[in-house]
Amino acid sequence: MRILFLGDIVGRGGRDAVAAALPDYRRRLRLDLVVVNGENASHGFGLSPEMARTLFEAGADVVTLGNHSWDRREIIPFIATEKRVLRPINFPPGTPGAGSVILTLADGRRTLVINAMGRLFMEALDCPFRATEEMLTRHKLGSSLQAAVVDFHAEATSEKEAFAHSFDGRLSLVVGTHTHVPTADHQILEKGTGYMTDAGMCGAYDSVIGMIKGPATERFLRRMPGERLAPAEGAVTISGVFLETDDATGLARRIEPLRQGGRLAPTFPQVDGAGLG
Repeated sequence: MRILFLGDIVGRGGRDAVAAALPDYRRRLRLDLVVVNGENASHGFGLSPEMARTLFEAGADVVTLGNHSWDRREIIPFIATEKRVLRPINFPPGTPGAGSVILTLADGRRTLVINAMGRLFMEALDCPFRATEEMLTRHKLGSSLQAAVVDFHAEATSEKEAFAHSFDGRLSLVVGTHTHVPTADHQILEKGTGYMTDAGMCGAYDSVIGMIKGPATERFLRRMPGERLAPAEGAVTISGVFLETDDATGLARRIEPLRQGGRLAPTFPQVDGAGLG
């Protein structure tokens, strides 16, 4: 199975770039599953139903969220019925929406996508390790599932790594989001799980994690709240990770970063002639 995960989409620039690129990515990489993190898609804070629909129409199969899940209030009734938009699975019981979804592909293969959120330097949610473990006791990779992907939305690299090692061999991919900076540690762990600490963002990198530099920097200089942060404009880099799995086991066979456009050095997975362009 070929899977593409794209990191946090930031603002209109990120949305437009991803929506324009996804149809081409699906064709060139012959993708079976596309997951994107959309929690910063609306002016940097939250996701609206209209934006979710745009991403689905462009070719996303699942949209994950994070600590900005509820910044757009209109997402609450939408997420209650749209099962392909996920909020973190470790929100308390009774929270609207779901933290996981199982998709059945046209050929019958089943994929599990989980959105979990870390707790170190983040909100005091339920334990993401226990919530994921409970889900995996009911669904087994290589048996009832042909692939299983977790978007682990967290601040601390240590928590992301600990989470990945805890479920090594039981997930196809653990990929981090939230810090908006792509890491260079894409790898296949000892027992076969693909891992990358952070997929980066789909946004303008001439910024402070996607936001206009001046107001964001001023907050550090003055230690006082200033004007509301807004997404930076300019050239957008689409950042993410590509994974190819073994259908028999569900484990990773190869993992490569994807970066295209904007300021960062480009890299694009090679799949039967697919490449930079």
